[in-house]
Amino acid sequence: MLVRDAMTTVVLTIGPAHTLRQAAQLMSARRVGAAIVLDPDTCGLGILTERDVLNAIGAGLDPDDEPSHAHTTTDVVFAAPQWTLEEAAAAMLRGGFRHLIVLDGQEAVGVVSVRDIVACWATAHTAVPA
Repeated sequence: MLVRDAMTTVVLTIGPAHTLRQAAQLMSARRVGAAIVLDPDTCGLGILTERDVLNAIGAGLDPDDEPSHAHTTTDVVFAAPQWTLEEAAAAMLRGGFRHLIVLDGQEAVGVVSVRDIVACWATAHTAVPA
């Protein structure tokens, strides 16, 4: 199976000035564990994950004052839609993270998570033979 088969195509994008609380509220409402952060000043994509929010709050930072850009990962590893799920899982293991932004050319077309990969593999391995 390929990344395009597992990825979520409706992605949450936020700006760098969103507070951590705003980001958390949006992620919670959309039931996603990560948001793509579009920063027009750097012309780059970053990712803010639930772990980033948790670490900031655990460190005692105020989620109403703390901007998302201060906790965004900007050194992002991107996946391509044609990668295999094994390639995506290997990249996640090497990097120690659970989400990959999927790029098709220069366009962000989705996010693939460990949960997405496990769901695909579980479905494939529990299919009932005809």
